[in-house]
Amino acid sequence: MRTRITMAVAALLLLLAGCSSGGQKEGGPVTLRFQSLAWQQESVAANKELVREWNAAHPDVRVEYVQGNWDSVHDQLLTSFEGGEAPDVIHDASDDLADFAYGGDLADLSGLLPARLKADIPQRSWQATTFGKGVYGVPFLQEPRVLMANSVWLRKAGVRIPTPEHPWSWAEFRKITARLSGDGRYGVAWPLKEPVSVTLNLGLSAGGTLFQRGSDGKVSVRFRAGDAVVPRTVHDQVARDRSAPASTLGSGGSDTLPGFFAGRYAMVPLGFSYRQQIEQQAPKGFQWEVLPAPAGADGLTQGVSPQTLSIAEDCPHKKEAARFIDFLLRPQNMVRLALGDWMLPTGTEALADPALHTTDRGWATGTALAARLRPAPAQSVRGYPEWKDKIATPALQEYYSGAIGLADLRKRLEKDGNLVLARYQR
Repeated sequence: MRTRITMAVAALLLLLAGCSSGGQKEGGPVTLRFQSLAWQQESVAANKELVREWNAAHPDVRVEYVQGNWDSVHDQLLTSFEGGEAPDVIHDASDDLADFAYGGDLADLSGLLPARLKADIPQRSWQATTFGKGVYGVPFLQEPRVLMANSVWLRKAGVRIPTPEHPWSWAEFRKITARLSGDGRYGVAWPLKEPVSVTLNLGLSAGGTLFQRGSDGKVSVRFRAGDAVVPRTVHDQVARDRSAPASTLGSGGSDTLPGFFAGRYAMVPLGFSYRQQIEQQAPKGFQWEVLPAPAGADGLTQGVSPQTLSIAEDCPHKKEAARFIDFLLRPQNMVRLALGDWMLPTGTEALADPALHTTDRGWATGTALAARLRPAPAQSVRGYPEWKDKIATPALQEYYSGAIGLADLRKRLEKDGNLVLARYQR
């Protein structure tokens, strides 16, 4: 009997050892799994090189690089958290963190991060990853939405070229795109396969906020005058001025580049990082430049969802994971990550690097916008992914195509949208 009990206990101990997190073998180094969503060749190379440098300098804490995918990261993380198999260090975006943070899947980093890193990143960026009283991600890369413009076309037309100091207003932007259009060519092409983030983030320039938090802490949708400026501009360019083609409304940003290179569109609003694709794919001799997005009542302010680094709550080595994050985000390393992704670093010291202030390929225009970037309006809204997918995306797509009017858009976003959000705030 005693022998059978001893054998059973031994088997149980072996089973538990096999099921434990791969954190550390007895007497061996700690192992951390770092899931990166880098996808551009330069960015993947920069991330992998930094992991190699860390491992060479820290034999006691080994980091394994795991390749993730932006298109499936939310569902993949849901599954991995539920199954207890989440990566230790998680690369994501701030607008994807709320449900994981409130759900207890991510570690509160408040007491784990060094003072240097906390001080180097501005408070406005930390707001994007603060949920309740905790901080659940380190915001490290961000990109404004800008206008990629055909330089020759704009100068031949004699239009005023905007600068960060003297941008176009939304009304002026609409007039100029109408002036540039005709004979099968368009002043602008709006790639709005994902219309919600574009609309909300650019809407901040006109004072739009859409989400209102009451004294009870609950969030509701209120579509007010400032929220209507950007949707109305896009709608009128497509449906009234014929200065934007309806055919690109369901397209992704990359889908519009062939038409941009072929001279069908004078401008395309895109994320700052699209410069890399333009640089690589543009035909020889094609002249392009980066212009600031139009400004509204709040100037060049726009919302961003910074890329983030988080630690899983189940990670057994949180201090070591925080040390790795601090290494990745040292100023010189943050610059390397920004250059690899063609984006802007959030860190003040990294942002001051001369490599990010050259006029070549629009870097200076982007860095001039950095101080006006704010957390996207939906950052802390629980249920935002469902609201976006089930309510806002189809409603905006129908409005932009002309299938519904502004009153119906408001009704859908507010009435239907608030029913969705209410379920997450009971």
